[in-house]
Amino acid sequence: MAKGKNILTTGDVARICNVAARTVSKWFDTGQLKGYRIPGSKDRRIPLEELIRFMKQHNMPLKGLSSGKVRVLIISSNKPTAQSMAEKIAASGQYELQLADNNFAAGLAVQRFNPHVLVIDLLAGQIDAVGICRSIRNDPELQTVKVIASTGRLSPSERQVLFQIGFDECIEQGAVEELTRAIEQAVAIVY
Repeated sequence: MAKGKNILTTGDVARICNVAARTVSKWFDTGQLKGYRIPGSKDRRIPLEELIRFMKQHNMPLKGLSSGKVRVLIISSNKPTAQSMAEKIAASGQYELQLADNNFAAGLAVQRFNPHVLVIDLLAGQIDAVGICRSIRNDPELQTVKVIASTGRLSPSERQVLFQIGFDECIEQGAVEELTRAIEQAVAIVY
């Protein structure tokens, strides 16, 4: 599967599910696997989130989806903190990282980089962390993106508020091992 691909061909789906392309076409034609046809063509296209739903529904292993490195977008207006966090996370070699230092850059990066995980620095100013999280949660095409808040110390009630907003996890800033573990767990659940 190509990096950052949200729409899959029957060939892509066949490779992921370890079946023949003809089998994928049958699933599509019988309505079991939803998607659309290219206008003026018989070619079929399947959205990634539909494939994930289908695979979960049929208890199919999701390991075929995790090809390549996990893409992590770190959003922080504090460049030294973001760079330090990125270097520590990247040290394992398992992740492809990108940084965004403002809301506009974050929006562009989500569309172009197609991250699996967002890490949003709640301590940095000039970032609308709540707005970004809500935008991710309200976009049907981004439902598989996991959103992690990098914060200071929080009370249980403050953590609960962040979870209600839509954050998947809250990690104290500087706790890189805990952050790496949270990224691994977030991706393991979806992919």
